[in-house]
Amino acid sequence: QVQLVESGGGLVQTGGSLRLSCAASGRTFASCTMAWFRQAPGKEREFVSALHWRGGSTYYADSVKGRFTISRDNAENKVYLQMNSLKPEDTAVYYCAQQPPYGTNVLGAPSSYPYWGQGTQVTVSS
Repeated sequence: QVQLVESGGGLVQTGGSLRLSCAASGRTFASCTMAWFRQAPGKEREFVSALHWRGGSTYYADSVKGRFTISRDNAENKVYLQMNSLKPEDTAVYYCAQQPPYGTNVLGAPSSYPYWGQGTQVTVSS
């Protein structure tokens, strides 16, 4: 019912900035959670940030706190991830995901998110 499409990835140097976008279409929920995950080669998918759509509460992994900012555009049904002070260890495929307001959900667990985008590559060179 929900389609998510990420964009904005690319190649940047250490210390640079990048802004990712996630466009949602189809069936959405006013109380859903939107999140960003990332997966580097050979590693498990990792929680990056999340936003509760209804109240706007935000959450960040310790590794990105203070550098990344998640935000939303209600009119356009989009969620953004502003990434500043990028490091080589931020290199990964970044995925947008949505968690419905029903069922048993864990904020940072990929298994709690039934809807995913195709991912966008972020590469940070040193």
